[in-house]
Amino acid sequence: MIDRRSLLARGALLTGTLFAPRLAFAAAPTDRRLVFLIQRGAADGLATLAPTGDPAYAGLRGQLAEEAGGAKLDGLFTLHRSLGQLAGRYQAGEALFVHATASPYRDRSHFDGQNVLETGGRLPYDRDDGWMNRLISLLPDRDAKALALSPAIPTALRGAATVSSYAPTNLPDASPEFLQRITRLYADDAQLHALWSEAVQTRAMASELASDGGRGAAAAGKLAASLMAGPDGARLMLMESGGWDTHAGQRGRLANQLTGLDAMLAALRDGLGSAWADTLVIVATEFGRTAAVNGTGGTDHGTGGLAMLLGGRVKGGRILADWPGLNQAALYEGRDLKPTTPLDMVLAGAIAGHFGLEPVLTARTLFPGGAGKALEGLIRG
Repeated sequence: MIDRRSLLARGALLTGTLFAPRLAFAAAPTDRRLVFLIQRGAADGLATLAPTGDPAYAGLRGQLAEEAGGAKLDGLFTLHRSLGQLAGRYQAGEALFVHATASPYRDRSHFDGQNVLETGGRLPYDRDDGWMNRLISLLPDRDAKALALSPAIPTALRGAATVSSYAPTNLPDASPEFLQRITRLYADDAQLHALWSEAVQTRAMASELASDGGRGAAAAGKLAASLMAGPDGARLMLMESGGWDTHAGQRGRLANQLTGLDAMLAALRDGLGSAWADTLVIVATEFGRTAAVNGTGGTDHGTGGLAMLLGGRVKGGRILADWPGLNQAALYEGRDLKPTTPLDMVLAGAIAGHFGLEPVLTARTLFPGGAGKALEGLIRG
């Protein structure tokens, strides 16, 4: 006998039209959390996790190849020297890298690429809602509280389900002396001192990661963790950082960016404490950058890039890469790292495994029209 629940599930899987109520597909309540961190501006995956073992790499990268002096993860890949904390997570089996990955988007517009990354569509602006909002329909009510650490709701969280955003008010431009005077003024006021300190630390949260040794970025990670803490905290969190569009002077700029990213992720992990064991962090960008360095010491908009999965349940200590190579014949359109792993199927597989969802349903809900199968084996059982 086929009951209504089974009929709804079969109908959704056959037609791909997912109008069924949440009760039909919801996973059991858990303490699991998801953080989606967008690197806006097209982060350079070839520098973040450098294929130093590829014979063509050094010749294409020139002086930028010298930055690949961090942890050597295997015979092919070396992590950027600014990512010391992340290297530790990899060694602990809590970080997994997916290289030569990309969304379905194949042009090089930031706005269009970010739209596809966030909506989960096949083409720019072919959907009005975001994949994180659609994920809410697959989760029980207590696990569906979603928050963007941003002044406004980013596209990934827009849609029918109710979500929120939070960001401390950005301070106006002022001299360091003026800010220090205000800090002293509030020093003895327990409530205002805490609020002021939080605003000072996170004022640049939604723009470039600070080149202050990562202190500002770490404050953003700490803030995100505090907003996810406890039984009433957010279970779905969207964070974003800008400044990854390194057309010129990439060597120093990218080192600062990655220092900030490293500090942010470490502060998020430390702030979550024991909840880190039930948290999945996904770091992704709209597309990669060119394989060759340009004439101004930077790289231009590319295609294949890097995604990262972190957390206590990630089956880490691994690099997933169907590596296409960097010789001229292997480059996409003669200039970019060729994407060989669909990013949407990486995300679908990781999220399904993390929340205990059915992989096919998850892929069809979050990334309708996806050309592949959700990648499995990314999360520990």
